[in-house]
Amino acid sequence: MYQDQIIIDGLQYCNWTRDYFITLRESGITAVHVTLAYHEDARQTLTQFGQWNRLFEQNNDLIMPVNGVEDIASAKASGRVGILFGAQNCSPIDDEIDLIEVMRKQGLLIMQLTYNNQSLLATGCYESVDSGVTRFGKQVIKEMNRVGMIIDMSHSAERSTLETIELSERPICISHANPSFAHDALRNKSNEVLTALGDSGGLLGFSLYPFHLPNGSQCQLNDFCEMVAKTADLIGVDRLAIGSDLCLNQPQSVLEWMRNGRWSKSMDYGEGSSSNSGWPAALPWFDAQNGMKNIYNGLLEHGFNQEETNQIIGGNWFNFLELSLKK
Repeated sequence: MYQDQIIIDGLQYCNWTRDYFITLRESGITAVHVTLAYHEDARQTLTQFGQWNRLFEQNNDLIMPVNGVEDIASAKASGRVGILFGAQNCSPIDDEIDLIEVMRKQGLLIMQLTYNNQSLLATGCYESVDSGVTRFGKQVIKEMNRVGMIIDMSHSAERSTLETIELSERPICISHANPSFAHDALRNKSNEVLTALGDSGGLLGFSLYPFHLPNGSQCQLNDFCEMVAKTADLIGVDRLAIGSDLCLNQPQSVLEWMRNGRWSKSMDYGEGSSSNSGWPAALPWFDAQNGMKNIYNGLLEHGFNQEETNQIIGGNWFNFLELSLKK
């Protein structure tokens, strides 16, 4: 049953409080990929690690850090929630390749090469011209492979993503995005990208962010499960997971920080329309308490068998992390 499984949410950026940690534990989630940095540089990222060290100290009955899959198993056994860290941009390494290993040793397990805009490494999905992986980016991919840091291309443009899949000696992930056949958003991925991802052993985490779902905030659980089923037909159940992109209890200022960072004086609407200037209305069937369980039950009702459902809800993330974090 649901409560007996390894349940992994492949991306969240919520307001991290003790009350929310209690909610996570009660929801049955075993581990969460937490965004540690959006636009923070190396020094600011170290401060983020320090703040999380304090959270672990103050809430060690509820949460624990994850540096490998053995920690996820320990979290499950101890009734706590495992926290694994990722960056949604390459800003934590500044322009120094040696900082990749430094950040990996600190506990940064996953890093995106871009966040929407052109970076020093590759092109983000909101740029009009995708120039692909840069010279520095090729070196970073090699180094991330060497030290066991997972490459994430959730916010990257098409050519850059395809080149990264080809260049990387290890499978990459797209931790939080959806197929473009389900909804034509700039961040969602084409069949060509999905096929390349699947063929290379990569992993797709389906996003629950309404701007990336069919019918937006009106998306029904059955619509979501149908999207999962069609993607399974395309690349196989083994390549599918959940990366909810849940951003609970965050103010408008946090949304503006995600989109603007320090690079823009005017509001960047991200999704291309001023109607998307605020947080989207929440999905009634996906909340912090029952969202993952609803997906679990929805997949079973949609025709996935028990083993397949267990894989999508957490097993595939566990297997991918076990392979990808090895040095």
